[in-house]
Amino acid sequence: MVAWPRQILSVLEGVSQTEMQLVASALLVTAGVAATRLLAPLAVRLVHETLTEAVVRGQVERAVELVAENVPWRVPAWLFVRALQAVVLGFTGPALLAVWGQFGLLLTLFGLFQESIPVLVQIGLTAVLVLGAYVGTDVLENWLVRFTEQSDRLTKHQEEISIRVLQLVIFTAVGLVVLSIWNVDLSGLLVGAGFLGIVVGMAARQTLGSLIAGFVLMFSRPFEIGDWVEIDDYEGIVTDITITNTRVENFDGEFVIIPNDKVGDSTVINRTKKGRIRLRLDVGIDYDADVETAIDIAEDAMNDVESVMVVPTPDAYPKRFGDSAVVLELRFWIDKPSARRKTKAIAAVVREVKAAYDREGIKIPYPQRELAGREETQGFRVHRDRTPDERREPAETRSRVNPE
Repeated sequence: MVAWPRQILSVLEGVSQTEMQLVASALLVTAGVAATRLLAPLAVRLVHETLTEAVVRGQVERAVELVAENVPWRVPAWLFVRALQAVVLGFTGPALLAVWGQFGLLLTLFGLFQESIPVLVQIGLTAVLVLGAYVGTDVLENWLVRFTEQSDRLTKHQEEISIRVLQLVIFTAVGLVVLSIWNVDLSGLLVGAGFLGIVVGMAARQTLGSLIAGFVLMFSRPFEIGDWVEIDDYEGIVTDITITNTRVENFDGEFVIIPNDKVGDSTVINRTKKGRIRLRLDVGIDYDADVETAIDIAEDAMNDVESVMVVPTPDAYPKRFGDSAVVLELRFWIDKPSARRKTKAIAAVVREVKAAYDREGIKIPYPQRELAGREETQGFRVHRDRTPDERREPAETRSRVNPE
């Protein structure tokens, strides 16, 4: 039993120092690979489970669940694993130098490490801030999506714009903080940015005006995508609202692109906002017809049209005295307004009212003119009532109106 240690010592005495260094290096590399590939993920998983079971309770548990809904655990876990792997590799390299007796190089590297600690801290803070900005925008985006689903205050388009604005604000703020961490003088940068902003503002006044008007339109919501609108002389369906312009498809299939600053300065009529629209139609009846009877017949005829709403009820009113007829104004409502439904409803009302008036004998007169001679000319005479002598009169005489 005592001979075994002596035999081992004799074997070790026969091994050269280089061979020992090779063995030690192999062991260190093996240990480093095992630690980076196996131990680091296992350690992160164990820490996570331990914290979840022992620490996370009550309000803390609900907060962690909220964070977990917005930020998947695999993202920070992946970062933690990579950080542990970097630490293991950082210790493995100096250990190999020590095994091979490179103490001078080791001391040099240690000195460089000490000098680079502030830079490493800056790198670490930068990474933390960038990661925090990424996580923060993700959390805000998910919260805004849930808020939009539960409320009708924001449309999908406004939600997308709000997300982009929040991302821009957060990353801009983080960028300024990172620049201050790296000791970048922001005063000169801000002054230069101010002058650049003035130059850009003067050169792109219309574009900037459209941008501002675009934000106003998106949050004031005078119309939304799919609405039937009339903007000055343009009428159609809104197909897109961007930061700079609004796109409208008219009823001829043409797309009209209107700058948002023009939209903001124009009168906008939204025919879809209320979900229904009242249409008006004029019809003339003969002066000999009974007006009240004609009104009742027209209202009954409009009630028979399927596309006309029952409530509010359609009605008719005497509007004016025309040249050839008493003009009635027919008023009726349709729901889910669109150009197609408007055209069909008007056509159906015209057909029904015309058919009803024909059945009841109410005449819709043609344009008429009544001619009367002046008193001093003693009226008109028809050509066939003239005598043969009058017909042979000179032209200048015939041009005058003859008395009866």
